[in-house]
Amino acid sequence: MILRDLADGASVFLDANILVYHFAPHPSFGPSCHELILRVENQAVTAYTSTAVLSSAAHHLMTFEASVVFGWATKVVDRLRQDPSALKKLSKFHQSIAQVPKLGIQILTIPETMVETAAMLSRDTGLLSEDALILAVMQRHGLTYLASNDTDFDHVPGITRYAPV
Repeated sequence: MILRDLADGASVFLDANILVYHFAPHPSFGPSCHELILRVENQAVTAYTSTAVLSSAAHHLMTFEASVVFGWATKVVDRLRQDPSALKKLSKFHQSIAQVPKLGIQILTIPETMVETAAMLSRDTGLLSEDALILAVMQRHGLTYLASNDTDFDHVPGITRYAPV
């Protein structure tokens, strides 16, 4: 299924890659992610994400911005670690993350007990820990639709993944 297949009135959890493709924007995946975010803004679709996913999106957007601003093609994270003052020259990633709730995306917090649930789900489903945490959040909030480009979720029963294209 692709993002355009998501019916009006649906509730969907957004993975970090959807936010990154929307804000970056990605040449292939950006347009469909932008279209989904417009549907959320227009309240045709209800969207959720989590604090952990938002943090992951911020990290990716920060590294992409640093690549552009400083012309770094490789080892961006290492370079930022070596020169933390470079972060003061970056602002777009922060502005993007600050916009998320303004777009109508509801941000779900993650209680400590959910991390343990995610660890069990990781073992049971074979998902890596960050993806298992997404699954735990979705299950806790009764969500079954996931907007993500990550095919690892395709084998999880009860989850319908919607990809950008």
